[in-house]
Amino acid sequence: MPGEPRARRAGRHAALGRFVARRAAGGLLLVIGITFVAFVLSNLVPADPATAALGDRASGDPEIVAAFKERYGLDEPLPVQYVNYLGRLVQGDFGPSSQTGQSVSDDLSAAIPATAELALVAIVLTLVFGIVLGTLAAIHRGRWFDQIVRVVTLLGASAPSFWLALIAFYLFFFKLGWAPPGGRLDAQEAMPPEVTGLVTVDALLNGRFATFWSALWHLLLPSFVLAAYSVSFMVRFTRSAVLEVLGSDYVLSAYAKGLPKRKVIFGHVLRAALPSVITLTGLAFATLLSGTVLVESIFSWPGIGEYAYLSSTALDLNAVMGVSIFIAVVYVIVNLVVDLLYGVVDPRIRVTG
Repeated sequence: MPGEPRARRAGRHAALGRFVARRAAGGLLLVIGITFVAFVLSNLVPADPATAALGDRASGDPEIVAAFKERYGLDEPLPVQYVNYLGRLVQGDFGPSSQTGQSVSDDLSAAIPATAELALVAIVLTLVFGIVLGTLAAIHRGRWFDQIVRVVTLLGASAPSFWLALIAFYLFFFKLGWAPPGGRLDAQEAMPPEVTGLVTVDALLNGRFATFWSALWHLLLPSFVLAAYSVSFMVRFTRSAVLEVLGSDYVLSAYAKGLPKRKVIFGHVLRAALPSVITLTGLAFATLLSGTVLVESIFSWPGIGEYAYLSSTALDLNAVMGVSIFIAVVYVIVNLVVDLLYGVVDPRIRVTG
């Protein structure tokens, strides 16, 4: 019937809408749960937020402490404090930061683009090297190339990121002088006018190509260090997924029909293995975007990881809670996107109502 395809499409769209709504509602409840846990833990810390914010001298004056607690609602019962905190979160207000004197929202707005730029380069390296090397290792299973890849990825997965960062920084900066000392730009380069917060993109948008190359040069070493761990798992995961598909009946049938090996690999094998790869990609990107504390600290990278480290050492509870909520939101969004991509890359997967 002519109306049948349209009805079927409408049904699929409705099922997809219900699926997205359910996942979004579940993600929202998860984020609210994270805010509750973070709020409870911050109040269990054996430290007075007034002392951390005001300093030892000011916190010795009872009137100043009382005014501070009244100003930020710290004199209210904990349930009331939590409800007030949720009300501020809805407006995008994470409260003031005791270490910077600014709002946590402004601090996060400055730190997120730095980590995002680092994470984007690292995830591109992860996908390129991980999928290519994993696929080649599976195709050449048991041969010398496969053995070398498995040994190298085992070492990469076993080495801590901070240790790799220290070794890479010492070798390429102190010994060889190939890498810059740290930060996002050379000392003589000024930051380009902010458009996206990504220095490389903003430099290109403003036609500052010298600034772009400086930013890219500063990105490479920390990106490779961050990607080393993800690449190791991506290679091994891709290899396993491709090997599983290579032994399936429809792949053997495609070879029997005389299809070229390249067409079988790209048209059948990789397409069937992509859902598993997407899962790992989503988790890897969420981890990178939430910030790697020690790596960012070693390379003096002003991102979420360094901000979280400085906040925790300064007992900046609002900042710690802000970072925790940001990480939770990142994981919720990434998981939702991964689920939606399943049905795009593999027609065998359907979203049902």
